[in-house]
Amino acid sequence: MDFDALFDDVYPKLRRYCMRMTADRDLAEDTAQEAFVRLLDREVKGGDAGVRSWLFKVATHLLRDRARVRSNRLRLLESRGSDGLPGPAPGPDPAEELEREERRQVVREALARLDERDRTLLLLREEGLSYRELARVAGVEVASVGTLLARSRRRLERELTAPVDT
Repeated sequence: MDFDALFDDVYPKLRRYCMRMTADRDLAEDTAQEAFVRLLDREVKGGDAGVRSWLFKVATHLLRDRARVRSNRLRLLESRGSDGLPGPAPGPDPAEELEREERRQVVREALARLDERDRTLLLLREEGLSYRELARVAGVEVASVGTLLARSRRRLERELTAPVDT
């Protein structure tokens, strides 16, 4: 396995997937890097497709674990009467960038309302993973990936067109 070539090919896609899952650039980069560190530490063998799906699966598990830890921390802070952690300070953006970010936020929120498998399948497919790779990461049969993706897309579309409670 040519690690440098694999890294050059997969890292941008893995980082982008993590960014879409978290909306946090630093966390996305840390998670993608951690997945590659684990690849080296565990001396994973196999073809490029297998190693690539292994990396996405590891990143998915890392993100899930980090979300669980963050949720627990926030719950502890709230139980002590804290206002929580401050969010990022908004900066002056042009109107076009603001509109684009609002659209991204709508999609992020719709994705967040999907169950984890639907969200994972859609985001990994967007990164170009094959049905075989998606099946490995999601732990399903290859034959069911097309149906699962179609259902996930319909659910996302419903979430995007559903009225928002204010």
